[in-house]
Amino acid sequence: MTTDRLLPNTGRLLMLLVPAAAYLVWAAYFRPFDDVSLVDGSIGVLLGLFICSHPAANGIELMFLRRGSLRRVTAQWNGVGWLVLNLFVLVVGWAVLVVGTTQFTTRTN
Repeated sequence: MTTDRLLPNTGRLLMLLVPAAAYLVWAAYFRPFDDVSLVDGSIGVLLGLFICSHPAANGIELMFLRRGSLRRVTAQWNGVGWLVLNLFVLVVGWAVLVVGTTQFTTRTN
């Protein structure tokens, strides 16, 4: 099994960070804080779930579909970097999900 098959979607993971960063910047700076918006929250929740699904699928594939591939991936530095990138994208997707969820629960005074 080659390294290319073990690290298939680094570009896709990096591209998922672009809409996540755009949503987080928009939610932090351009959205009114005292407004409850179902559309904004729905977009954030769906985007967060979509972003989190890719690293989660990579983790499931490493653990269950390819026997012993986790050991092979962690044996090389570029494989460790790929795992760190997956974890980073998962955390950023979780942040988008949390921000989107808070759009539903914002209180108006």
